[in-house]
This record gives sequence, structure tokens and C-alpha cells, in this order.
Amino acid sequence: MAREKFYDGQDSAEPDDAAQEPADQAGESHASPQEIIRGAEPDSGLRPRRLDEMVGQQDVIERLKIAIDAALGRGEPLGHILFDGPPGLGKTTFATVIPAEMGTTVQMANGAGLTAPKDLVPYLTNVSAHSVLFIDEIHRIPKAVEEYLYTAMEDFRIDIVLGEGVNARTLNLELQPFTLIGATTRAGMLSAPLRDRFQIREHLGWYTQEQLCQLVQRNANKLSMSVNDAAANEIARRSRSTPRLANNRLHWVRDYAQIKTKGDVSLGVARDSLDMIGIDKLGLDKQDRNYLDTLIRVFAGGPAGLDAIAHTMNVSGDTLEDEVEPFLLRSELILRTRRGRMATGKAFTHMKRVPVKN
Repeated sequence: MAREKFYDGQDSAEPDDAAQEPADQAGESHASPQEIIRGAEPDSGLRPRRLDEMVGQQDVIERLKIAIDAALGRGEPLGHILFDGPPGLGKTTFATVIPAEMGTTVQMANGAGLTAPKDLVPYLTNVSAHSVLFIDEIHRIPKAVEEYLYTAMEDFRIDIVLGEGVNARTLNLELQPFTLIGATTRAGMLSAPLRDRFQIREHLGWYTQEQLCQLVQRNANKLSMSVNDAAANEIARRSRSTPRLANNRLHWVRDYAQIKTKGDVSLGVARDSLDMIGIDKLGLDKQDRNYLDTLIRVFAGGPAGLDAIAHTMNVSGDTLEDEVEPFLLRSELILRTRRGRMATGKAFTHMKRVPVKN
């Protein structure tokens, strides 16, 4: 099977059919990455195609431009890159923009799907010279598979053992020089040997409200929406400093405005639409507020154990710890102490409650 795809090919209308094309047919295609992008679904066009189109992460962009220009000038593949950071900040976007900047192709893989060496080998043997292999959630690759990446990243070869016992023999396969781009939300789970083989490592940080406002306005133009500055700023303010959530909010506002106001988005429309799905001015959703309400009303602001809060809310503790608490902690609405979770004064103010004096 041909696993090699051009940038953003994974977002095409019929990915399964594209993945089943014979390898010889894929090799005969002379369509440029830009031509394939134009054939994608309209909403997939929100993803930038060049580094100059990206909003935010300017320090990362400047360093990548230098590395890309240097690699192109030498005629060599770009050094292996590791992107780490919270979800929704643009790791996959960078991994698809870089091949477009390099004028090459990209293969997409997920660490959770590479459970055995046989799952990784086809990707490595199908790489073309100077192309990109992108592995999302690379920290989920098992140790046995990870070891195949060591020689592939350093020497561009893999060693495959055929047979067992005294009849076993080793097959050395030379690979085309390629660039591995890894993305992870848990860089600490990567082993040191794999982490050290990435020449470039970039951490993606949260977006400012001004950057998200610029992102919303740019994507609104792509969606042929009329969004004024106040409305764009309101959407950005409720997006938790995350571009992915800003795009999700924008899509909902578009649907709401299409039915309620024939497409025009004012500040009032943006507020009403986001209020309708329970997103408040801090970006908290219904479950976030339910967590704070339980902590303040039932436990008098804490300290309270996670399991006690979870059982009171009838929600899994893992859900609260992985999905709810990170943003509440970052927003300084709760504290995580040895004795348990505690609500801050900011949380009492936001929930319009009076702090209880112990």
C-alpha cells in the first residue's frame, strides 16, 4: 500500500480510498502539495499551509525558518524535530507546514498504532529522499518499536532479523535520508535515547488573547464570515488560550449566526451563542463550573480529596484530573495541596459565592 501522503492529505474527503491506491499509481501522480490542498474539504483549509500564515509561536517559527533554509541550501534533509506541549497548540500544524516549506511529502502515523516493529517498517521503507515522517503521540510507541527508530534516525538504516535460532539471519535495509517529526503531550515519557536523537526540540506555549483574536479573524475570512473586532475578541477570550478551541468556538458561532442573524456576527451574537453551549467569560464549560460549585458548596472551598469530589459529582476521578483540573489550575481557580483541592478567592468571585471563614 502507498502510505505516503502530501501535506494535509489526511484531511481529504475520502482518506480510506486514498490509502488503498496501489503504490505504482501513487508514484505516477505529479500533483503538487498545493494542488492536493485545494481539493480538500473547506473546513480543512483553516489549517495554515506556510509558516508565514501561522499566528503565534513566533520564536519557534523563526528558528524553524533558519533550520529549513539552511537544510535547503545544503541540499540535506532537515534535522529530526520534536514538538511537545499541551493539545491543540499546533504540533500537527507545524508537522504539515514544514513539508510544504521543504517542497516534499509527508507520511502520517500515530504512536498508539505502532504496536510492533512490523507496523513501523512499512513507513520507514516507503520514505523518499528528504521526505517527512510524522509520528503523533510518539511517547506511546513501545520500547521494541522505539529501538528500530534509533538506527533509522542516526544511520538511515534498519536491521531486520529473519528466522529463529541458528537459521536466523539479519537483513540490513538502507533508507532514504528523511526527517522524523515527533509530537507529544508528555515529553517526560520519552526515553532519553530517543529524545536525544532529535536535533531540534521545540516546546509550544499558550496563545495570548491578541493572537487568538487575530487567528479568529483570519479563519472567519476563510469561512466567509462577517465578524467584527469585538466579537472576535469575545470568541478568543473564551477559548482557553488554545487555537483548536478557538476554531471550534468559531464554527459554533457560524452555525448560530447562520440561523439567528443570517450570518452576521456581532458582539451580542458571539456572547449569546457561546452562552447557549455553556461557555462563560473565562472559558469554563458546565462541567468546570459544576466542579467549582461542588468544591465550594459541598466542601466549603476545600480542602477536599479528588475521589470525594468525583463521587459527589458522579464523575470519574480520571476525567476530573485529566480534563477539568488542568485548566482550573492554570486559571488559578483551584489549588492542589497535600490535603486536597482548594478553591481560590478568584473561584469564589467567579461563582459569586462568599468565602467561608474556617
